[in-house]
Amino acid sequence: MESYRHRLALVVEDDDSQRAMLSTLIEESDMEVLECDSAEAAVSVLDRIGDSVCFLFTDVKLAGTMSGAALAAKAKDRFPHIDVVVTSSSLPPELPGDAKFMPKPWLPLDVLREVQRAISTH
Repeated sequence: MESYRHRLALVVEDDDSQRAMLSTLIEESDMEVLECDSAEAAVSVLDRIGDSVCFLFTDVKLAGTMSGAALAAKAKDRFPHIDVVVTSSSLPPELPGDAKFMPKPWLPLDVLREVQRAISTH
């Protein structure tokens, strides 16, 4: 199992520029960030280090066959401690338990609020 100096966030977004911008934004909160462009890649990361992840931010529509909503459900089922935010420009999908939906376009301050909430609970 890998170890991380800071709390760990997982950003799952298939748009390269949005993924990079989100990662930079979250890193400003003193979290380390891992990036994936598909839910399948994110599941692989969670399989290896899910216990270290405290925040997951995912788009609904991703590269690959699994949606961000399905990823959120799988992540919350296996790792209930992870704070999950799902984003989309369309209507909110069905989400597990305490996962949050953030409509696009979101404001950076809204993302940072969710990151701070995750930090304060971990």
